[in-house]
Amino acid sequence: MQSETTRVEAFSDGMFAIAITLLILEIKVPPPGPEHLAIALLRQWPSYLAFLMSFIYIGVMWINHHRMFTHIRKSNDVLLVLNLLLLLGVSVVPFPTAILAQYLGGPEQRTAAVFYNATFVVIAIFFNLLWRYAVARQLLDKSVNAAYAESITRQYAVGPIVYLLCFGLAWINVRASITLNAALAVFFALPASLVRRRQIPPNQPIT
Repeated sequence: MQSETTRVEAFSDGMFAIAITLLILEIKVPPPGPEHLAIALLRQWPSYLAFLMSFIYIGVMWINHHRMFTHIRKSNDVLLVLNLLLLLGVSVVPFPTAILAQYLGGPEQRTAAVFYNATFVVIAIFFNLLWRYAVARQLLDKSVNAAYAESITRQYAVGPIVYLLCFGLAWINVRASITLNAALAVFFALPASLVRRRQIPPNQPIT
């Protein structure tokens, strides 16, 4: 039987694909000039770094969105609105990425990093709101037990906290903030813990 969320997932996948594709458009071809092309390409390292970071972030968001909707099998108007808010955040990512690429390494890099991190704080909040609403309204598949749903809730709750830490750290040390962001992206890309699976009794319905 087809899930009620099939169209939501299809539309969301399209938005993720568009956002991740737009990132590469911010990397420009160096214009002809007196310096060697290799040097001109190397000068664009902030663009490469910003592109790679945002590509990973959007990819991780897509992975987790996919994981989330393997558990969500029902939808309603509120869920659709919350999903649209999440996609609004995703669609904005290319803009702060371009800002970071333009100003990283310069005197305004702190402002650029703060703006970049603020975007992901908001996205993480929307992600949590979407999942928590689905759990609260019992929109999950019946095979998902309460303990497993709670473990996912706790994992997602880390996102806004750590992204907020990255946001604050950007005011003090831009390099440390970017490093922490990269570590967070790797963390959320990890598969579900085998230990967590063993601890949760199967087929315990959500109440």
